[in-house]
Amino acid sequence: MKKNPRPIGFGPCLALLFSCCLFAQTRSLSQVRSFIYQLDKINLEAIGSTGFDLAIIDFSYDDDGETREFSSDQINALKNSSGRGKIVLSYLSIGEAEDYRFYWQPYWEPGNPAWLDAQNPDWPGNYKVHFWDPAWQAVIFQYLDKIIDSGFDGIYCDIIDAYEYFQDEGRTTAAQEMVDFVASLRLHARARDPNFLVFVQNAAELAVAEPSYLDAVDGIGQEDAYYGYDGDGIKTPDEVTAEIEDDLKLFRDTGKLVLTVDYPFFPGADVPVYDPLTLIKIDDAYARSQSNGFIPYCTVRNLDFPTVNPGHEPSAVYSGAADDWPSKRQGRESSAIRLETGRRRADRPKDRSGETDPTGAARVRRFLFQCRARPPLCC
Repeated sequence: MKKNPRPIGFGPCLALLFSCCLFAQTRSLSQVRSFIYQLDKINLEAIGSTGFDLAIIDFSYDDDGETREFSSDQINALKNSSGRGKIVLSYLSIGEAEDYRFYWQPYWEPGNPAWLDAQNPDWPGNYKVHFWDPAWQAVIFQYLDKIIDSGFDGIYCDIIDAYEYFQDEGRTTAAQEMVDFVASLRLHARARDPNFLVFVQNAAELAVAEPSYLDAVDGIGQEDAYYGYDGDGIKTPDEVTAEIEDDLKLFRDTGKLVLTVDYPFFPGADVPVYDPLTLIKIDDAYARSQSNGFIPYCTVRNLDFPTVNPGHEPSAVYSGAADDWPSKRQGRESSAIRLETGRRRADRPKDRSGETDPTGAARVRRFLFQCRARPPLCC
């Protein structure tokens, strides 16, 4: 939900070079096995050089204080990038207005326009909206058209759970109105691009209350299913996880792609720090998500870092020298648990089984288990 600093983009020639051989792959959800989620400080070259199958990024970035939109050439280059062809989704908040977006007017305040409601106390600059109001929806349709024009494969709709706020305020139609809004976005987009994708974030329980919701989306992302519900680095209560998993299975069982986003790092962490306990939490989140047929990812809450988790790297790893890549900014210098870039996989240390262990994480975890000193996951 923040502005984005200047990115490092691709030249148009790179897009042309890879477009023919990778385009079909970038459009197939069935091939997605990994994804990256980053909204701030985006480096398109770094993301493109990874092996992630799907990327969720912001529509725009901050260029020396001025908001600029990613060009269609930049997005096409990312879709057909060197690491692996990618599906690229644009973040889109449909349940709150953001005062740094192109549509924001300086005179706006709660009540003016009529659909603009209270500011979100947890995210200054973000305002609740009457999402059912045609005037607000017209703003979002305009936004959607700009996303389509930029060449994104789809949208990743956030603040779906805004319906709960208004439902608690007594609006009994809020759930159905949110479903109708999402369905109208998909209908509008597919009139222009029959392959356009609509993903939603959180509020998976909406499919229980309104089963038609499943027909309106291509996938869902769920935060805090395993870590982060009660705070970053804290294991989500088992009963909450069970309820979330049951709701997500409704999407999975109807052929929708299910993504999980967890926050196992220390509260307030600006960059991932891979201490032994955090490595255990990451492994746990990935294992539990994958056991349900979901696609996992762990990162920092600010969503401003291109996290590549040890032991869960996508098939290609960035090998350039970007100053902001994980190996340059881990926050702790440890040869055993830092991310490595630029070394061939064959040169990296291997664990006892003969499998590549690029970070030494397996040795750390094995030592903890052998000593019967595994810390509690709820820490």
